[in-house]
Amino acid sequence: MNSQLKIVFFGTPDFAVHILDYLVKKNCTITGVVTAPDKEAGRGRQKRESAIKTYAKSKSIPVLQPLNLKEETFVQTLQNWNADVFVVVAFRMLPE
Repeated sequence: MNSQLKIVFFGTPDFAVHILDYLVKKNCTITGVVTAPDKEAGRGRQKRESAIKTYAKSKSIPVLQPLNLKEETFVQTLQNWNADVFVVVAFRMLPE
């Protein structure tokens, strides 16, 4: 694994954490994580963050949670992260 590649990781569910964790443990440069927005869950309708967001925060990796993947500020942030590659694991369809 080339640890010099700058990676943006897209994912949301629990099983995606294992893949992100593998990349982190291989000393890959994760410039940011994109995951689904926090959702209300449970009886109290409390906001819950995705497993990926929880993991990324624990590793001080920047997190984006766009509602609209074509939003200008989201696209600009992705460009600013200057990634060499996107790793997409169980994430919604990405626009061109």
